[in-house]
Amino acid sequence: MTQKTASISATLIRDAKNVTELDDWGPCPEATGKQMNTRGHYLWKNEDGAESGIWECTEGPSRWVLETHEFVHVLTGSMTITPDDGESRFVGPGDTIFIPRGWSGN
Repeated sequence: MTQKTASISATLIRDAKNVTELDDWGPCPEATGKQMNTRGHYLWKNEDGAESGIWECTEGPSRWVLETHEFVHVLTGSMTITPDDGESRFVGPGDTIFIPRGWSGN
């Protein structure tokens, strides 16, 4: 009897914090103060709006109402997130956070 093995296609980025060749994605539409510039690189996108990749943003305040789940792993920099009905949380290098669809805050 022969064994069959499945091959799974996957996109891999090694040493993601040192990736410098990112596409200019323009101003962050969620910015509530000064313009926040964004850059990134998609690893995957589907027709339902789900996506995965690297995202970079200059600092500034913003307001978010999530239409999809959000999974974030911070490589460098930091952010403070504050849900409309909760306490502020600091998220920094090495931190990973899952934010569910429907979340809103700053």
